[in-house]
Amino acid sequence: MARVLVIGGGIAGTAAAVALRKAGIDVVVYEAHPDSAEDIGAFLTLASNGMRALAELDASAAVTAVGFPLTSMRVLDGAGTAVAHVPLGEAADPLLRYRCLRRGELTTALQAEAARRGVDIRHGARLTSVQDGPGGVTAHFADGGTATADLLVGADGLHSTVRRAVAPATRPRHAGQRVFYGYTGATALPGPDACITMVRGGPGGFGCAVSPDGESYWFARVPGDPLPMDEIARGTPAGWRDLLVPLLREDAPVAADAVAATTDDIMVTNATELPPGTPWRTARTLLIGDAAHAASPATGQGASMALEDAVVLAKSLRDAPDTETALSHYESLRRPRTEHNTTVSGNISRGTHTRPVGGAPPSRPGDDDLARLLDWDADVMTMQPVHEG
Repeated sequence: MARVLVIGGGIAGTAAAVALRKAGIDVVVYEAHPDSAEDIGAFLTLASNGMRALAELDASAAVTAVGFPLTSMRVLDGAGTAVAHVPLGEAADPLLRYRCLRRGELTTALQAEAARRGVDIRHGARLTSVQDGPGGVTAHFADGGTATADLLVGADGLHSTVRRAVAPATRPRHAGQRVFYGYTGATALPGPDACITMVRGGPGGFGCAVSPDGESYWFARVPGDPLPMDEIARGTPAGWRDLLVPLLREDAPVAADAVAATTDDIMVTNATELPPGTPWRTARTLLIGDAAHAASPATGQGASMALEDAVVLAKSLRDAPDTETALSHYESLRRPRTEHNTTVSGNISRGTHTRPVGGAPPSRPGDDDLARLLDWDADVMTMQPVHEG
């Protein structure tokens, strides 16, 4: 494997570049946006599995420099009564603690880490098509430029251009909810330090974490048909607040109060997913991250799954005797785990799967072997795929 092109400079693509570089593979990242990757302003949580992937890439410090840790989860009913308070992930290990941060902060940190390691990240390069041939794969860009390599990794997100070449019939689908994100300096749902508070009242969901400097980060998931993109583009924080508060008021008044305290910083997106069974690859092209297995945000695992992808892909290319074996083994290891996440997350969004009131999130295929799978020094070819059930 002499050269890899990564299309997309977001979380999946930049982490993959860092991992490939660590494996000794020449890699170039092409990002369509002129500076940092697209960021709608939403925040996310990196779970312990995602933080473990970063640790194996020696990239923990780049991410722990931004955002803030979460060590426990508190669950309230709609009226604000506490019904559970449990440790979150591997809270005892500072490197593996959940971390709450804005998506743009994570992307910027990963891009800076990739550049520090000598990865070439080319901004303003919008992919138009992919030509996959026996002697290499060629990317064609909107400015007329091309680039050819041994492998092209499509990490260009939910609306992937690369996926049109790999799986032209696949279309993202609505997962049954609208997802709102907001920030407020008013302390919403005060609670213990380094704690995320979840409110479970009614068919949706609400969560809030307070940063060390007192800023509240909150999200709300509510059932509904997808909002048209032009309506999202025209929306205002006041308009979204006025839409959301009544939806929360009846079943989760404590969540409604938190939203009502937010003035200027509210945004919305549709919960969207890719159907299980989406093709991931051709001979010299592979999809990773949201381009391959986008899930609704209900499980909070999108970014962490992308970071796992990065490590397993780099190890597969490093350890396998040829590209076809590497990509086949990668897919056998990743598909059961990521598709389980997509299915569970989608079922939560549609209201057909309910989480327990308290306690740890349900396990996923491969959890027991994850530390060994991600261990940078372990040969990934010795790992066998884990099937659900």
